[in-house]
Amino acid sequence: MEPQGLSEAVTLVQTNLDIVWTCVAAFLVFFMQAGFAMVEAGFTRAKNAVNIIMKNLMDFSVGSLAFFLVGFGLMFGVTNGFLGTSGFVLWGEDWAGGAWSFTFLIFQTVFAATAATIVSGAMAERTKFVGYLIYSVIISAFIYPVFGSWAWGSLGSGSGWLENLGFVDFAGSTVVHSIGGWLALAGALVVGPRLGKYGKDGKPKAILGHNLTLAALGVFILWFGWFGFNAGSTTAASGDIGRIAVTTNLAAAAGALFAMVTSWIFGKKPDGSMTLNGALAGLVAITAGCASVSGLGAIAVGAVAGVLVHGSVRFFDAIAKVDDPVGAISVHGVCGAWGTAAVGLFALDGGLFYGGGLHQLGVQLLGVVTAFGWAFGLGLVVFLAIRHTIGLRVSRDEELRGLDVGEHGMEAYAGFQIFTTH
Repeated sequence: MEPQGLSEAVTLVQTNLDIVWTCVAAFLVFFMQAGFAMVEAGFTRAKNAVNIIMKNLMDFSVGSLAFFLVGFGLMFGVTNGFLGTSGFVLWGEDWAGGAWSFTFLIFQTVFAATAATIVSGAMAERTKFVGYLIYSVIISAFIYPVFGSWAWGSLGSGSGWLENLGFVDFAGSTVVHSIGGWLALAGALVVGPRLGKYGKDGKPKAILGHNLTLAALGVFILWFGWFGFNAGSTTAASGDIGRIAVTTNLAAAAGALFAMVTSWIFGKKPDGSMTLNGALAGLVAITAGCASVSGLGAIAVGAVAGVLVHGSVRFFDAIAKVDDPVGAISVHGVCGAWGTAAVGLFALDGGLFYGGGLHQLGVQLLGVVTAFGWAFGLGLVVFLAIRHTIGLRVSRDEELRGLDVGEHGMEAYAGFQIFTTH
């Protein structure tokens, strides 16, 4: 074979390997929807389990359609002013680009669905299903894609202003997780706490989830899927995959360990639910810098996230009085912000602790603040609009009886379920 022919053959093989790896990673991230469903169902009461499952199913179903029709074009179109994009990429030349266009679309679709599903956990057990469907569409079609275009636009045909400044968020600590977390904060504030969550004295009361076993299964599924989430963001079958998998795993392990120790110190017992959230906190935090930090750096990022998630959950629960049944705001919003900022500290190239000065840290903090302002601000507008039109919250009687019966006309555990009035 002539050298030119050999070169073309090697290129073709590498392209196909990239497509296979990126598709496998996308499928792993899709499986994370099952993880979110199990975590949210386990951390909430049995009378709302069907509602949780339906929300997670619709996150992906409605989100896939909205992202295909509108969101993908906004996120990866040609640069044009404030919104960052113009035109629907799917209907232009990029859509005719062959196999890679389809591969890139499915990979980005599963990320968009993840951002939307984060919100459902924080608003669980008291939100109208129709209101949920509406805000899920808005998140997938507009709120997530526009911010994504600012940070990741160059992955398509655009050029985002944040990435042009040097903002680093390799797999989405902020683009995916903090956007979802800050939207969750806005939603939880607008919909209000669950009945019985706060006593007349204002002190929070524990409303225990019905199945910690399900929640643990969900966390293990999410941990597994995160290898696709982070390592798959290479979108290339390269040697970086193994290194990114290692940093991802180390941060998750450190997050779980330090969350457990922190709960043991302050609560006198190693808390199972907090430890599970600690693993997720470590995973969220390392997502931004998984390709930029060392193994020791990943451990540090995860360890801080494990401690931080404990304090954040307590803060929102007892001080801010924001009822978040699964800790989504703390895990995704707060720890996503920490992980993004941590790139400016621990990145081997440009991090403050490696002689890079304050520049990278400043850019990372700008991205964190911008994400909060965009997601939380628009989230308040969207949720208030829904509340004052079709309504955001179910009735008192429906909440007490459970959303499974009131919203869906069925029970998750028919013949076994015990209803309570709290």
